[in-house]
Amino acid sequence: MQQLAAFEKAQDRLREEGITLVAASVDPLERARETVEKQSLTYPVGFGLPVKETAATFGAFYEERRGILHATGFVVKPDRTIAVAQYSSGPIGRLLWQDVLGLVQFYKKPPK
Repeated sequence: MQQLAAFEKAQDRLREEGITLVAASVDPLERARETVEKQSLTYPVGFGLPVKETAATFGAFYEERRGILHATGFVVKPDRTIAVAQYSSGPIGRLLWQDVLGLVQFYKKPPK
């Protein structure tokens, strides 16, 4: 959850590079709303994604024992192709706003 707040705080800097933030959750509306309020998020956050179907669609790790979907992140190019996909199978391994910013800046540089 800390990454959501970090992306929020960096949103102005990310916007300068044309980066738009969107998040989605398997949480129901009320729980997602709590997260949005607690983290003071202003970017769109979807909610209510079906857990198993979402795991299958995105290739995310689904932990059957706890019935949870582990964090999955994507950087999507303007042509709607995936530049980077991040799949976590535990409590570490999340996209960081600094890495996303650096990646976008790298893609914007003309080839040498």
